[in-house]
Amino acid sequence: MAKNQFRMLRSALAGVEAVEAETHHSFSRHTHEQFGIGLVSSGAQKSLSGRGMVEAEAGDIITVNPNEVHDGAPIGEGRSWRILYFDPEIVAGLSREIGEGGAGRQEIPHPVIRNRAIAARFETLFGAVTEAKTADGLLREQLLLQLVADVMRERGGSDDRPPVPASIRAARNLIDDDPLAAVSLADLAGQSGLSRFQVLRGFAKATGLTPHAYLVQARIHIARRLIAQGMPLAEAAFASGFADQSHMTRVFVRKYGLSPRLYAGAFL
Repeated sequence: MAKNQFRMLRSALAGVEAVEAETHHSFSRHTHEQFGIGLVSSGAQKSLSGRGMVEAEAGDIITVNPNEVHDGAPIGEGRSWRILYFDPEIVAGLSREIGEGGAGRQEIPHPVIRNRAIAARFETLFGAVTEAKTADGLLREQLLLQLVADVMRERGGSDDRPPVPASIRAARNLIDDDPLAAVSLADLAGQSGLSRFQVLRGFAKATGLTPHAYLVQARIHIARRLIAQGMPLAEAAFASGFADQSHMTRVFVRKYGLSPRLYAGAFL
């Protein structure tokens, strides 16, 4: 695979996306709506995670939780990885099973896991998901359940996070309720009962993103869903609140490394 190449692979499992990457690209802060579990194949990277700054190298499992703000930059010239993204409903259901009747863990506790057995399990599952002809449904189902159990049961993590203040939740909800609406700092301040400066500072501290970055992220999530459903790119850009297809494409590439066209190709 050439440098700065991203491949969106066809997945044999509904609700699961598969990506291969080899790049020296540095990602800006962003989120995914899905759980992500991947494996660094070569090189190393450093990244912000929900647990602080972390580093991962070849052989390490990397993870991300839904709506967890993170970024990523190479250590050295570049790095490569494979990653599977899972719709939250899939992992939530498996987590309840793993908890044997309990609520189950709501988040993957570690952003980086160094465990050869888990890495080997991931490699096998990735192949089973992307090489449909070589794996049957039972094998994929078994591997998926085992991998989620592996990453959820890793010890030492905590599900406790500082709660988002009610004032900031109110401001965030104003964006979440209608990401396509024009919103100003004054609107967010009025909703939260804070000054414009207080809401700007508090929002970034609580969410990891400024209000504008959070709004753009919400819109690119809408675009991703529409593209996956088969909507033409120009229409998806308009429907998700971007000025045009070029604007959507720039944001998509900056956050995810691959273009909307490549992403759409995996669903044809």
